[in-house]
Amino acid sequence: MQFLNVPGLASSGPQHWQTIWEEQYPHLFDRVRQENWDWPVKEDWVAQLQRQISQLTQPTILVAHSLGCITVAHWAQEHTSELVKGALLVAPADAEMSKRLNFVVGFTPIPVRSFSFKSIVVASTNDIYASINRSKMFAGNWGSDFINLGKKGHINAVSGLSDWPEGKEILESLADFKLFQNEATRH
Repeated sequence: MQFLNVPGLASSGPQHWQTIWEEQYPHLFDRVRQENWDWPVKEDWVAQLQRQISQLTQPTILVAHSLGCITVAHWAQEHTSELVKGALLVAPADAEMSKRLNFVVGFTPIPVRSFSFKSIVVASTNDIYASINRSKMFAGNWGSDFINLGKKGHINAVSGLSDWPEGKEILESLADFKLFQNEATRH
């Protein structure tokens, strides 16, 4: 099993759990590499995600954050891959409610069709980029399980989660086996 991180706007900095997981488990995690992290264009972001997915060689779970979740939702409407076995969608950014709609070109409307793979949406009650009700609605539309983390902000570096052990447990439940404990015992 492999994991492909799909960051949101500005990518994920050094204190973000996605980056920390990549550093902790470089043999398990890769990252989508967008050409322009600061001016997201849906067609470009989805095309880059598709390019990297088309190069997969083993079963993979997408691990998306913020606008990366919406990128995955658009990808799932346009593409499929037998190697994508699931998606962990953390703090999906509500592009439809953004005050900067012109800044997230093409990401609206947010897809409402169920994914062909299992997924979990994880959200926070005090996320400034999406209400808990909208996040729950996204989960319902996409056929995803839904987890309310309580007050965790945008579930990013500012939330102070460090390597986010709870997130690792959620990802393990999606992957259906113990990834991180097994890896720790090998070192």
